[in-house]
Amino acid sequence: MVRSLPVETVPIDKVPRDKTRRHEARLGTRLALLAGAGVTLLVFVLYLLTLAPTILYYDRPILLDSAMLSTQAIVLGIPGGTGEPTWAMLTHLFTYLPFGDPAYRTNLASAAYAAGAVLLVYRAGLLLSGRVVAAAVGALAFGVGTTLWSQAVIAEVYTLNAFLIMCPIVCLLLWREGRGDRYLLLASFLMGFAMTNHVTSGLVLPAAFLFVGTVDRSRLLDWKLALKGAGLFILGLVPYLYLPLRAMMDPPMNEGDPTNFDRFWYLVSGSGHQGNMFAYGPTEIPGRLIFYGGHLFENLHWVLVMIAMVGFSYMLFRDRAAAVFLGFLYLGWLIYGIEYRIYDALLYFIPTYMMISLMLAVGVGALSQTAEDLAGRLSRPVGTAILVMASVALLMVPVLGAPSSFSANDRSEDYRGREIIETVAEDALPNSTILHHRSTLWYMVLVEERRRDLRIIDPWYPSRQRFTDIVWPDDIDNVDTNLRYGTNDYTGVSTVKETAKEGPVYILDQESAGPSNLRDAGIGIVRVEQGVLYELVPPGGKQHTDGPIVG
Repeated sequence: MVRSLPVETVPIDKVPRDKTRRHEARLGTRLALLAGAGVTLLVFVLYLLTLAPTILYYDRPILLDSAMLSTQAIVLGIPGGTGEPTWAMLTHLFTYLPFGDPAYRTNLASAAYAAGAVLLVYRAGLLLSGRVVAAAVGALAFGVGTTLWSQAVIAEVYTLNAFLIMCPIVCLLLWREGRGDRYLLLASFLMGFAMTNHVTSGLVLPAAFLFVGTVDRSRLLDWKLALKGAGLFILGLVPYLYLPLRAMMDPPMNEGDPTNFDRFWYLVSGSGHQGNMFAYGPTEIPGRLIFYGGHLFENLHWVLVMIAMVGFSYMLFRDRAAAVFLGFLYLGWLIYGIEYRIYDALLYFIPTYMMISLMLAVGVGALSQTAEDLAGRLSRPVGTAILVMASVALLMVPVLGAPSSFSANDRSEDYRGREIIETVAEDALPNSTILHHRSTLWYMVLVEERRRDLRIIDPWYPSRQRFTDIVWPDDIDNVDTNLRYGTNDYTGVSTVKETAKEGPVYILDQESAGPSNLRDAGIGIVRVEQGVLYELVPPGGKQHTDGPIVG
C-alpha cells in the first residue's frame, strides 16, 4: 500500500511560491542573456557592415600602423610599439578563415575583439547595477562610440586591449559577488595576460589592489593567496616569450629584433615612446582637457555623460569600493591620454569611455529605481507604461549617435591600399627603388609575393629605434642600412642619391614622406600616378618617366 504524506507537511501556498520564484529567476537570467547577446550582435553587425575590405595604408591619425600590423599578423612578424605578441598570435589565427583576403581577416579580428569588449561591459554593468536595461544602455553607448568603432573596422591593437582590460574587471566584480578566490586568481592571470597586448592595461593591477582592499582587506593579507596570484600573473606574461623566440627564427618584419635582453626590454617597455609620455606642462593641461572633452562628447551623448556622473555620485554613497575602483582607472587612463604626445592620442581615451559606460550603467540603474518608486504610487498599468517608455528612451539615446558613427567609420568601400599596390605593381619599372613609410608595400611583397624585384626603403624617422626592416629585401641591421643607403638622413635625400645610382627611384605620396625636403635639395619629382606614385630625379640623374618635372 502506498503511504501518502499528511497534507500539513507540504504547505499548499509554499509550493507555488517557490516555483514562481524559480521561474522568475530563470526568466530574469534568460532576459539578461538575451539582452547581452542582442547588444553584442547589434554592434558586431554594425562593425561588419563598415569593415575595411582589404589592406589599408598609412594615414594620420588613425591609420598609422594598420597596414604594418595586418602584414605582421599574417606573417607572424614582430610589431613595433611594445611588441604586442598576444595581438599578433591571436590575430594570426583569424587569417585561417576561409573568406576574404588575409588583410580582411585581420580587420575582422578587431571587430570580434570590440564586440567581445562590449559584451564584457554589459556583464560588468549588470553586476554593478543589477538591471538589464541599465547594463544594455552602458554597453550600447560604448559599442557605438566613434573611437572604438574606428578601431573595430581596421587591423589595430586597441579593441583587443579593451577586451583584455574588461576580463579581469569582470572577474573582480564576480569575486565580490560570491567571494570565491578562484575569481581573484583568474583575475591575476588575466592582468598579466592583458599586459602582453598593451602596457596601459597594467593600470588594472594597482586598481585591483585598491578594490580588493576596500571590499575585504583580509584577502590581501593571505600570503598563500598572494603567492598563487603572483605566480598566475607571471604565467600570464608568458606570451612575451614569443618575441625573442620568433626573432631567433629570422621572421619577416622583425621591427624590434629582440634577440638580446636590451632590445627585448627596449621593445616591451615602450622605451622608444617614453619621450612622448607626460610631455605637456601645467600650462598646457587646460587645452588638453578641452581636447579630451571634445572627443568625449563625440563618443558619448552629453545626456549619457550626465547620467554617468549621477552613477559615480551614487557609487560614492552606496558602493564605495566600485567608486574607488572605476574612479582610479578612469583618472589614470585620462592622465596618461592627455599627457601623451602622439598623433593618435585619441585612441588612448578608449579605456576612459569604457569606465564612463560602467558608471552610466550604475546611473541608469539608480534612476530606474527612483522611477519605479514613483511609478509605484500610480496605478499599475500607468506605472508600467511609464517605466517601459523610460527604458526605451534611455536605450534610444546611445542609438541616436549610431548613424554619425556609421558614416564616420564606414570603410566598406575603402580600397586605397589595394589601389596603391596595383599602381606600384603595374607602373614601377623593374628593379627600381621605392621610398615609403610604413605602407602597404610590405603586404605586396611579403603576403601577395608580388614585385619582389623591387627595393623598398623607409628612411623616415619612425619615433623609435628600429633594428631591422628598413629595407626590403636586404636582411641587414640599421647600421649597415645607413652605411649603404644613408637612412639616418631622415629627409630622405641621401637615400634618393644613393639608390638613384642603380636605377629608377620612386616615392609614395604620403603625408609622412612629403616631397618638400626633396624639392629643397634640388630633386625633381615626376608624376607617375596622381596621388599615388612619383619618380624622383636627383640633380644630373636620368629621368625614366615621361612627363614634366613638377617639383
